[in-house]
Amino acid sequence: MDFLKTLHVGTNNKGVSTGIQSIESKGEIINSYSPVDGKLIGSVISANKESYEAVIKKAGEAFLQWRLMPAPKRGEIIRQIGEALRKYKEPLGKLVSYEMGKSLQEGYGEVQEMIDICDFAVGLSRQLHGLTMHSERSGHRMYEQWHPLGIVGIISAFNFPVAVWSWNAMLAWVCGDVCVWKPSEKTPLCAIACQNITGEVFAKNNVPEGVSCLITGGRDIGEWMSADERIPLVSATGSTRMGKAVGAAVGKRLGRALLELGGNNAIIISKDADLDIAIRGAIFGAVGTSGQRCTTTRRLIIQEDVYDKVKNRLTSAYRQLSIGNPLEEKNHVGPLIDKDAVKLYMQSIEACRKEGGNFIVEGGVLEGDGYESGCYVKPCIAEAKPGYTIVQHETFAPILYLLKYNTIEDAIKIQNEVPQGLSSSIMTLNLREAEKFLSHAGSDCGIANVNIGTSGAEIGGAFGGEKETGGGRESGSDAWRNYMRRQTNTINYSPDLPLAQGIKFDL
Repeated sequence: MDFLKTLHVGTNNKGVSTGIQSIESKGEIINSYSPVDGKLIGSVISANKESYEAVIKKAGEAFLQWRLMPAPKRGEIIRQIGEALRKYKEPLGKLVSYEMGKSLQEGYGEVQEMIDICDFAVGLSRQLHGLTMHSERSGHRMYEQWHPLGIVGIISAFNFPVAVWSWNAMLAWVCGDVCVWKPSEKTPLCAIACQNITGEVFAKNNVPEGVSCLITGGRDIGEWMSADERIPLVSATGSTRMGKAVGAAVGKRLGRALLELGGNNAIIISKDADLDIAIRGAIFGAVGTSGQRCTTTRRLIIQEDVYDKVKNRLTSAYRQLSIGNPLEEKNHVGPLIDKDAVKLYMQSIEACRKEGGNFIVEGGVLEGDGYESGCYVKPCIAEAKPGYTIVQHETFAPILYLLKYNTIEDAIKIQNEVPQGLSSSIMTLNLREAEKFLSHAGSDCGIANVNIGTSGAEIGGAFGGEKETGGGRESGSDAWRNYMRRQTNTINYSPDLPLAQGIKFDL
């Protein structure tokens, strides 16, 4: 495939790198099979303990040089990375689609998100400012400043194999940090392609080896990073189970953990909603990326007066979904990531049935021409109740649960009664309902939207959630502060040495 050659992703790849240079490793072989057609795309040599140590050592050395470069100059290098991503948007978007399984438009959109965060980081490079404060002591000045942390460890998930890394890496780099990236072992080639693209830019600018490091591998790599005191910040995206393990390991050594974990997102559809917008938002939210986004719409909480109308329109719309090869733009839904995901999908359907769920759009695994990988499933819809155990659970698959409510207070209560707290939405033209939903008595999620769906966040806002979603914030707003350490400074320019709080200490 031409896009693999363009990105210099061959059949056999070294998955341990400190920039443009690869490091010899005697780790296991990771084979990447496409969920699109089941074919082997390529193989990657993963890290072992020896190559891991070599990477961390090189990253530590690079930090000592990189932090001294003025932030605007670091920003200029990030600008060039953005330009390189524009150049490679088409082949990289195709690789994302082919290795992960999301639609081609979503693959392109993920690369565009990387470009956008580069633009954001360039502007940020001239705005890493602190505050000044008035001192209570005469002849004193107080201010705060921000310094880079050091090595930032990034553990990313398969569903956004490149964008979430870029959220972390571009901000960390512009802040003066260096990055060690452990991508999902399910999408290693996307990571190698990104390393190749950034490596070319870094080499052209004489950036020291070790500013951008890649370590492919399994769970053990993540465990090494989490326990490594040389890595002050570990940013991890994935399941709540994984996040709890990372958080505990990092917390044990008093490091920092930035966690972006599971979501169980709901859209409330009011009787005052614009149903055309509500239906479109709900469908994309539920089936986009084949239900494998952390912001996927998993629950529709529908006001009882419009429940039947919404149900009927959804049923009709689901019949029009085209499921197939995501590289063909006519298809709305691609495959799940692998057969393990298909198994979890089928188990969740069965669990819903056992609890009394009524499937108004049936699920199942697709077979026949075009579905040889065994990873294609039918998006399905079940009428359920909020108390069902399965409704409280996040299934990474296109299963949508319909729940009925009476008052807006009921709807908000139902929405908040799950362990996760990432994204939420209300569809309403009623100003009072919208404002209540956004108030302190409304949604308990990190993201709360009105008249748009739960997925499709822009990079300008801080991204993240509450409760079992982990509490982290990435991407826009002031998320850059995660990657720096704050320092308060007091300067005495007087001839005296007064103490704070009026304390006297005379000799």
